[in-house]
Amino acid sequence: MALSLDYVARETWTNLRRNFLMTSAAILTVAVSLSLVGGALLLRQGVSRATVQWRGGVELSIFMQPDATPPQTDAVERQLSQMPEVKKVTYVGQDAAYDEFKRMFANEPDMVESVTAKDLPPSYRVVPKRAEFVDAIGEHFKNSEGVRKVVFARETVQTLLKVTRILQILIFGVAAVLFVSALVLILNTIRMAIFARRREVAIMKLVGATNWFIRVPFMLEGMIQGVAGAAVAFVVVFLGRNLVAQAVNSYDLQLIRQLVVSSQEAIGTGIVILFAGAVIGTVSSAIAVGRFLDV
Repeated sequence: MALSLDYVARETWTNLRRNFLMTSAAILTVAVSLSLVGGALLLRQGVSRATVQWRGGVELSIFMQPDATPPQTDAVERQLSQMPEVKKVTYVGQDAAYDEFKRMFANEPDMVESVTAKDLPPSYRVVPKRAEFVDAIGEHFKNSEGVRKVVFARETVQTLLKVTRILQILIFGVAAVLFVSALVLILNTIRMAIFARRREVAIMKLVGATNWFIRVPFMLEGMIQGVAGAAVAFVVVFLGRNLVAQAVNSYDLQLIRQLVVSSQEAIGTGIVILFAGAVIGTVSSAIAVGRFLDV
């Protein structure tokens, strides 16, 4: 038998209407689980951007004055290259620092527009051979000519990463439990729909209907449930991001300003959530239908 769009739409709507309560419960569970996943993903993106200058094992940065002379810059670079405690040194010029600044404050266009590359200091990103060398290296350059300041990343970055890692584990743990619950709910909803129409299914198979002819409406039902829940999660994540951004701006919460992601990043995460919802619904319904049609 050939599938028709009218048949698929009619059968899917009938199944959704007959199992309204179970469908609603499945949608809400998917929404809650994917909202948590979306929040954890946004948190990860915020942390990644906030720590962009400390990647690759960098534990201290030596910021030069924006107007430092070439001899002063060369002197710092020469001393760093000759220190046995230093494993690796990377020079970040003003243009590169400005590109980095734009990534870190992508959600604050006014701040980005008020700063130019000439306003930002060049710096040296230093990777020590051993962690205990950090203080010695930093102290050596604190009073050097042309040096603006020495910033140590070890304690700040490690604390930030530790706290956010724990939060992400907790969030993903709860989301995983709800994720499984959503799968089970959708699976049971589809199984109930098939069971309620078991006589119709048996008659359809007797007159030559293929398994796919019977399967598609039920799989579409599951996919709709997953996408509907994901759409709710999309809205929750996007509005949640906006509320956090407004709170940061209203109360001037500098400590978490860089953790707030941009609207574009929130939309990108929302698209991932929608795809995940479609997969949840389709896979769980396919499992449920397969068990009943495996004859």
